[in-house]
Amino acid sequence: MSEETTDVTAGLRTVADLELKPALEAVLMVVDEPATEEHLAKILQRPKRQIGDALRELADEYTVQGRGFELRLIAGGWRFYSRPEFAAAVEGFVLDGQQARLTQAALETLAVVAYRQPVSRSRVSAVRGVNCDGVMRTLLQRGLVQEAGTEPETGAILYTTTNYFLERMGLRGLDELPELAPFLPEAEAIEAETLEGVPSFDPDAPDAPDGQDADD
Repeated sequence: MSEETTDVTAGLRTVADLELKPALEAVLMVVDEPATEEHLAKILQRPKRQIGDALRELADEYTVQGRGFELRLIAGGWRFYSRPEFAAAVEGFVLDGQQARLTQAALETLAVVAYRQPVSRSRVSAVRGVNCDGVMRTLLQRGLVQEAGTEPETGAILYTTTNYFLERMGLRGLDELPELAPFLPEAEAIEAETLEGVPSFDPDAPDAPDGQDADD
């Protein structure tokens, strides 16, 4: 066996010998999406339970220390996030005066999908009272919603939110969405009255008619 091969083999063996918490921190610093405990256990060659315990200990330590970041379990995996109380500083650095946010129409449409999913475009349009096709295309392009089969009765495409939506919202799952009923007590009645009068819109129409939402 050559010296080079011996060095590579030794390097692979040392992963399991690394101090666990610093190794977790190093890996989580470079992930571009939440890392699952199963994946981390495989990479660091440790039992899943040991990985989970270490991650929770790290999260608690960061909180006690008052660090500017925190370790969260989001959308089934772990990732570093800046703490909400420092959002203004982070936003100022990242955006540098530029607003890269969804429009009000897109936010409203995303909310309807989140609370009514799986839901068709026509039903989303019924709830909002305007054609939402352009906005739905924007949400699809940004990876916040996805197609999820068809409605048996009509064949209409159904949409749900994605794991990326959970990640961006800081949610572990949809069950953590805030309760909506107390704020919209007549939502069901409004939708029932509106749905019958909403036509089926062409999702590939080039331009939205006057009075309807345009793309974000």
